[in-house]
Amino acid sequence: MSVKLFQTLSDKYSEIINKEVGVTDDNGVIIAHSDFQAIGQQDPNIAAFLQEKQLQGTMEGRIYNKVIVKNKVEFVTFIQSVEPQDITYLELFTLNILNLKSYYDEKYDKNTFIKNIIVENILPGDILVRSKELHIDYNALRVVFLINATSERDIHVHEVIESLFPNKSKDFVIVIDNDNVVLVKEVKNKDDYKEVYKIARIIVDTLNAELMVKASIGIGTIIANLKDITKSYKEAQMSMIIGNIFGGDNNIYDYNNLGIGRLVYHIPTSLCQLFLDEVFKDNSADSLDNETMLTIQKFFENNLNVSETARQLYIHRNTLVYRLEKIKRLTGLELTSFDDAVIFKLAILVKKYLANLNE
Repeated sequence: MSVKLFQTLSDKYSEIINKEVGVTDDNGVIIAHSDFQAIGQQDPNIAAFLQEKQLQGTMEGRIYNKVIVKNKVEFVTFIQSVEPQDITYLELFTLNILNLKSYYDEKYDKNTFIKNIIVENILPGDILVRSKELHIDYNALRVVFLINATSERDIHVHEVIESLFPNKSKDFVIVIDNDNVVLVKEVKNKDDYKEVYKIARIIVDTLNAELMVKASIGIGTIIANLKDITKSYKEAQMSMIIGNIFGGDNNIYDYNNLGIGRLVYHIPTSLCQLFLDEVFKDNSADSLDNETMLTIQKFFENNLNVSETARQLYIHRNTLVYRLEKIKRLTGLELTSFDDAVIFKLAILVKKYLANLNE
């Protein structure tokens, strides 16, 4: 972080209150001071002051104040101590130091810049200008991963992801909220989605191994410039939503492989309900118990193969045929017929989608 702003503030404060003021780093090196000659010198009191638990302390005619950022002492401010109001002066000076740091971070921090693109908090025309100022390649190929996971342990999810992708000039880890982290990852090939999926699998497996948490990931499409990060992020969001509804036991959802789920998601709910009423007259689907639904699932997984489905369910072939005939009596759909099987599959997805909306 540039210390020029700190120095300007120190000079102005000293002019107003006619006292020595300054800032050191967490090692006690003076980085801003009302006496320019003191910059770069070591303050001998800092080491002892940092050992104390108090936020403020007085040593050798100076009042010191710890500036804590993210539970860590980042700077120490100080003022010449003569009068009681000097504590107030120091607190005001410290507050301004924090405000300057916040301003600087928002303007010059790369992660803040990327987050502003994601949440559309920056004008599209400003993205190219800011990327040049921050030395970020505007036209690099990138893809957005939306990672949903929570951990009760001291180490946080975003810290694990940062350790996996330490190149902060190309890859950006953004905390969205307590449960969601975004990884904006630079890639080499615009069509290499196998590699993208492999990255997602590494993230899921690492979070499971190190934090013992079950993570799920939505993946957007690969985009060719910074401006389209928002597009890839929204696709990752949609992937997560659709995947959670239709994905079953999967935990990685790729926007390019959402299948019928994406089609159902975009159908108006009124049309979904009409379709469901037409297929399952008199709510006939509600008569299907868990055993029957498991049978149907296995039957579809085995491409409507009766013998293979019976073998995997450890039942006699005739038992499976009986169950399929029962489904036909209840719903009017013969699942050994490809057309009826497609209608039933789509109807079950629609039913699941509507049930999710009503939760």
